[in-house]
Amino acid sequence: MPEPASQLPRPVVVISQPMLFPWVGLFEQIRLADVYVHYTDVQFSKGSFVNRVQIKTEKGPHWLTVPLRGLSLGQTIAEVLVDDRKDWRRSHFDFLAQAFAGAPFRREALELAEQTYARRSERLMDVVVAGVEAVMTFFGLDLGRKVVRVEELGIGGSGSERVLAIVQALGGRTYVTGHGARNYLQHEAFERAGVDVEYMDYRKTPYPQLHGEFTPYVSILDLVANLGRDGARCIHSGTLNWRQFK
Repeated sequence: MPEPASQLPRPVVVISQPMLFPWVGLFEQIRLADVYVHYTDVQFSKGSFVNRVQIKTEKGPHWLTVPLRGLSLGQTIAEVLVDDRKDWRRSHFDFLAQAFAGAPFRREALELAEQTYARRSERLMDVVVAGVEAVMTFFGLDLGRKVVRVEELGIGGSGSERVLAIVQALGGRTYVTGHGARNYLQHEAFERAGVDVEYMDYRKTPYPQLHGEFTPYVSILDLVANLGRDGARCIHSGTLNWRQFK
């Protein structure tokens, strides 16, 4: 099982938009965190990974997508609603059952999907957060870590300034983030505030997969289906200081 706390200077904060059964990389960030923040009140971007993820199949990668209704420009993730006019939950489950046919831990992966989709909320946020947290529990990543939704903190603002304010409010000494943050984080401002910025150094560790050549950019459910709880050994990437990363 993954260690219940990071080896970085403490406490370590990770902030991420919730996503539908995301790739292994997000859980590698969570592994390094003392506090993990679901960034749920930021603007939803159409075409993002919040409501979709790739699944590996015998015919190639396939997008698994949660349908949405009444989507309008400027809505936050917390405001986006799922479209329940069709039984997309059953469609997802049936598709995953077929995609993982022959995988040694297929049952465990399907149980995570079933557990997540059993939550009948109309809010996209509730569905994707439930999925992330179900996987965290499966791999023991919930142990020794605090998980919060950003709206619980009551911190306004936007961009780099807001991220820093969130980290400071949580007593963070280190902020760990994915590669996309390089384009907007004001790294020197974090330094002046006494907060170290670390970027993920993804190892993209190969593991046995169905359907041909290995790819790391598929749902965490693929790792579960192929390795079960032993997949925790693939959730082990480290970080680079922002100066090294840039």
